[in-house]
Amino acid sequence: MRQLTRDELAIDPVDASKLLLGSVLESHSPQGIVRVRLVEVEAYRGGDDPASHCYRGRTPRNDVMFGPAGHLYVYFVYGMHFCANIVSLTDGVPGAVLLRAGEVVDGIDLARTRRPSARNDSELAKGPARLTGVLGIDRAQNGVDLTSPDSPVRIYEGEPVAEVYSGPRVGVAVAMDVPWRFWVDSPAVSTYRRGGKRTKQIS
Repeated sequence: MRQLTRDELAIDPVDASKLLLGSVLESHSPQGIVRVRLVEVEAYRGGDDPASHCYRGRTPRNDVMFGPAGHLYVYFVYGMHFCANIVSLTDGVPGAVLLRAGEVVDGIDLARTRRPSARNDSELAKGPARLTGVLGIDRAQNGVDLTSPDSPVRIYEGEPVAEVYSGPRVGVAVAMDVPWRFWVDSPAVSTYRRGGKRTKQIS
């Protein structure tokens, strides 16, 4: 597999979302390696996106989201879950892609031990918190460089996807109807909890 470069990821989050669908996120830990093929993502910008963590400016929490591209932005939500994002755009300009769901393609036994409540393998990384759970990602990985060959978490180019779909974002209180959630046909795509039309996008 070819590791994605910083220049490839230093693009608008909407474009980065489509680039990342089908790519493989690899996480190393003392327990082993787990690889997940990304099947659902969500784009967030900065000052022009009221749903973004960076809408009101730079803080210690969102600092990683201001770049450079290719770093992992991890945050804690609802007092119980971690969510992971891949930073895009250029250094100093905030933007990132939330990783919403994936298919475990390697390290399945380790993934199952991390998510014993999953009813089947397609549910192992079905949702942002489940995805970070099977990969063993928490705040300790916040800021790691996914483009470095020595990083504990790395992003690799995947096989081209046939079709990309888009729809409203999930779990945001504002700009919720912006169609910046993108996914491919997969049983691992998370369940959409709010009404809205799904529209097909050209890859």
